[in-house]
Amino acid sequence: MTQQKQTAEAQIRTLIDAWTDAVRRRDYPGILAHHDPDLVMFDVPPPLQSRGLDEYSKTWDLFFRYHRPSYAFDIEEIAITAGDEVAFAVAVMRCGPPDATFQFRLTIGLRKVDGGWRVTHEHHSVPATE
Repeated sequence: MTQQKQTAEAQIRTLIDAWTDAVRRRDYPGILAHHDPDLVMFDVPPPLQSRGLDEYSKTWDLFFRYHRPSYAFDIEEIAITAGDEVAFAVAVMRCGPPDATFQFRLTIGLRKVDGGWRVTHEHHSVPATE
C-alpha cells in the first residue's frame, strides 16, 4: 500500500471517528462538518432519501428524539478504500443504550474537494426481516 493511500485512509478514518463522536454529543455542526452541500443520504426511517445539508440535518432531529447523549453510536467494523479523488467506507455500527445490541450498516462515499475529504453519499441500512 502506498504512503498516499495510507494517509488518505487515515484521514477518512479520523473524519468518520469525529462524525460518530459528534453524533454521540448531539453536535449538529460536528455532524455536518465534512458533508458536501450536495450530499445524498438514504436512511432507514423516512424519508427514504435526503438531498442537501438542510434535509440531512432534519433527519437527525428524528434520530435525537430517541437517542440520548450517553447512548452508543459506535463503529464495530470498518473498511476504507481510498483513491486519489474518491473513496468509500463500509461499516457495521452499534446504536442505542449502553447495553444495546442494535446494529446497522453504514456506507459512506467521499470525494476529495480542495484538498480535503467530503462526504457526498451516506447510506444507513438494516437487514430485511421479511
